Amino acid sequence: MSTNSNAPSSATKSGVCFPLGFTASGVAAGLKASGSLDLALVANNGSNLASAAVFTTNRVVAEPVIYTRDLMKDHTVTHVILNSGNANACTGARGMQDVHSTVAALASEAGVEHTKIAVCSTGVIGEYMDTDRLTRAIPALVKEANEDGANLAAQAIMTTDTVTKEVEIERDGWRIGGMAKGAGMFAPAMATMLCVITTDVKISEDVLVRTLSRAVDVSFNRTDTDGCMSTNDTVIVLASGESGIEPDEAEFGAQLEVACRDLAGKLRDDAEGASHSIDITVTQASTEEAAVEVARAVSRSNLVKTAIFGNDPNWGRILSQIGTVDAKVAPFDVNDVNVSINGVQICRNGGIGEPKDELDLAASRLVSIEIELGAGDAHATVYTTDLTHDYVHENSAYTT
Repeated sequence: MSTNSNAPSSATKSGVCFPLGFTASGVAAGLKASGSLDLALVANNGSNLASAAVFTTNRVVAEPVIYTRDLMKDHTVTHVILNSGNANACTGARGMQDVHSTVAALASEAGVEHTKIAVCSTGVIGEYMDTDRLTRAIPALVKEANEDGANLAAQAIMTTDTVTKEVEIERDGWRIGGMAKGAGMFAPAMATMLCVITTDVKISEDVLVRTLSRAVDVSFNRTDTDGCMSTNDTVIVLASGESGIEPDEAEFGAQLEVACRDLAGKLRDDAEGASHSIDITVTQASTEEAAVEVARAVSRSNLVKTAIFGNDPNWGRILSQIGTVDAKVAPFDVNDVNVSINGVQICRNGGIGEPKDELDLAASRLVSIEIELGAGDAHATVYTTDLTHDYVHENSAYTT
């Protein structure tokens, strides 16, 4: 799923600073007990500006999401400030005031309008933000923003992530860059996931909104590691126009999908405690929706996920989970269903196929499950992981 094939190996700028017109920074504000980087800034310094965003569909929504979602209905954002260590979620009026205090401090220091600033937070839910610490760090955050600051920004948004997640794509004279964080509570619509994508194309906001919506739908929204939807999910894309190039919508949209798939793949591969990455592809479905729902049902089965952790290609658990999908959503005849794992068809026509001993799941981190429904021509892939002892330990022993 993850690919960087379009990124030039000689790039000196990375991530969100790869396209023309962007600066970034990351500093330690003291929001994390570890003292590591926890405050990031991405600034669009372009001349032909556009922005778009997609947010969590969870009905319990963090205060920064409420603020930024409402703001971006009517305003073009140029600056995104992101913190880790505290989600500022379920914090009510005080939490919203903390958002406004953050915006006011950045607007004053950077000399930008309040309406140009988006706010993103990630971390522990249900605890008040130490906004004094955050705002004291804003002068350094603004001062240190530069074209080489992307990786520091990517570090500053990490929580249980073990590595930074960045992407760079270059086409004929224009670029896309991005960063993301997320390792747990990773399920559609999106996850405990923050993502900022930048591009130097000239583009209208209408086109940016359409292409982002589609790109998120086939990438982040089809990555489901633990079935837990967060309160803070945000994907923001900023366009600077500095390349002077206006690609057609299809071309730009295709590359935006590549960027989102790349970042979603990196998030999936760094999921908490995972020992296997699992691609679940459903083919021969009646509709794309049917394919997605069948794949998602399998991806959320703890029995399937624990079997993969144990390197057991248990097709019976997969077939059983397929059968839980409403027939009105995904019609099929079980006698037409085939299931293959890593290319070996171990379930044929709803029954026994090739011997399971032909498979050695321990030999590869990636496990590919293909399900043929025999009901049409539509297809879709959902991306997930196995369920391990380490996942349980990480989410029971620590507050994250």
